[in-house]
Amino acid sequence: MDSSPQGLLTIYLNDHMAGSVVGAELSKRAAKSNEGTELGVLLGRLAGEIEADRDVLGEVMDTVGAGRDKAKQALAWAGEKAGRLKPNGQITGYSNLSRLVELEGLSLGLEGKAHLWASLAEVADPRLTAFDFAELEQRAERQRDEIEPFRLAAAASAMAVTPTR
Repeated sequence: MDSSPQGLLTIYLNDHMAGSVVGAELSKRAAKSNEGTELGVLLGRLAGEIEADRDVLGEVMDTVGAGRDKAKQALAWAGEKAGRLKPNGQITGYSNLSRLVELEGLSLGLEGKAHLWASLAEVADPRLTAFDFAELEQRAERQRDEIEPFRLAAAASAMAVTPTR
């Protein structure tokens, strides 16, 4: 294992690349599950933006000479698929809990992406001066803020307790 600064940067970037694989897959699946709704439209747009951000991350990796860990990306992809098997309160299909868990996962991923860009801005690596990490961080924060009302609504819908008399 390479514990040099370059080695650690490569590991860090590959971890985030794996996260972006999960985020892209999750956002596409959630968009399809919410097709025809305002949330579905938002998730469809976010899926495209997440893929674009993943491309920027790939450019960052190329710029600093960080090789891609294909196994880590494949495991992330498979993990996202396996996550679909999580019980959601009904035998088959999509439930309010499914929506909540998906939106929480996306929210966490978007928060992590904002942290990635902020961290890279702090690195002050001269190879990275072409990237506007502040703008990328703001974009990730906007993405997270856009799904937050839907996440809260999903929580209320999934766990609303109806008083019994």
